[in-house]
Amino acid sequence: MYQADEDPDSKLFSTSDKWHEASVNIKLPAEKHRYTSEADAPDCAMDGLYYRKPLEVIRSAYKEVTSKSFHNVLYKLFWQPDKGEFPEHIITEVYTANAMFDEHEKIKAQPCEPGCQLETVIASIMLWSDSTHLASFGHAALWPIYMFIGNQSKYIRNCPSAFAAHYLAYIPKLPDIVHEYYHKLYGQAATSTVLTHLKRELMQAIWLFLLDEEFMHTYEHGIVVQFANNVKCRVFPRFFTYATDYPEKILLACIKFLGKFPCPCCLIPKEKIADLGMKLDRLWRKRDVQLDNHARRSTIERVHDWIFTKGRNIGSTVIDKLLGPMSLVLTHNAFSERLSRFGFDFHSMFMPDFMHKFELSVWKGTLTHLLRILHAFGGDTITWFDAR
Repeated sequence: MYQADEDPDSKLFSTSDKWHEASVNIKLPAEKHRYTSEADAPDCAMDGLYYRKPLEVIRSAYKEVTSKSFHNVLYKLFWQPDKGEFPEHIITEVYTANAMFDEHEKIKAQPCEPGCQLETVIASIMLWSDSTHLASFGHAALWPIYMFIGNQSKYIRNCPSAFAAHYLAYIPKLPDIVHEYYHKLYGQAATSTVLTHLKRELMQAIWLFLLDEEFMHTYEHGIVVQFANNVKCRVFPRFFTYATDYPEKILLACIKFLGKFPCPCCLIPKEKIADLGMKLDRLWRKRDVQLDNHARRSTIERVHDWIFTKGRNIGSTVIDKLLGPMSLVLTHNAFSERLSRFGFDFHSMFMPDFMHKFELSVWKGTLTHLLRILHAFGGDTITWFDAR
């Protein structure tokens, strides 16, 4: 990262690889400071965003040799256990899921682009992000966003030799200069509540920047792409999954960390988490889902108006009473602002991250607890366990 700052021709973020550097602006609220509108409030530029345009990533992915293994024609896989039983729909890939079929039907229902008779294809976008420490000592870290094309089988996509992961951006952290600028602007230090709000705003500002006008035009009208086999199709990008750990997931979903409703996908209250696995719990999860509706968006818009035009404190009781019942935070969601008019609900793309939810949390904790029991039992139990 530092090498890229010092040397504009550095190969770390080379312009030949379509890497760009940019900054995003976020508004700075303060108690008892009123403005005519949110647009009139002062903002602060957050530098250090290294990114590739999503469309450039999609174009390059379809030009690679591995794109020959992409499943651009959708199909459904069924399994019939017995002749007398109904076939069961087996979903093993994104391109065999009902969600992708539904999106394809919506695209086919649209009027064709003038003078275009090309076949329409969905580029299913699967996103990952994970803040990663680079050293055991110190604070060196990177926060990358990865993009995968879901048209490729997971058995190929998960092979390191397939190079299926495309780096989309590196998320900058909230710089220390924000503290100085905030104090110079308002004559007071930024509280922890304000800094937490700015971190949320930074994440959404980055995605608003990435989902630019060019991408949104392509999302609606598609883009002509020539595949590796020299066949041209009109490709429509669609988001299907976004996998990350829980702290990053709530940043993206714009909900409170371990709030009353801690899940970004459903409205199961915290006190009912213990019912996980029960039939009633499954019913609740299907019925009580998080929705990106007008009520949610208007509530957040009202709170923003209070903060910037009336000078309300971000952590005030009034705001907490309005947002608390649904575990919301006062941040506009970038995916909602860009994609809600197309019927896209950003809650639906948050998938469980198997590594963070099981391998690094549940299973790791269970294994550690088992080892402690064996140590307490004594004898040769640990040796016996190793042999097993």
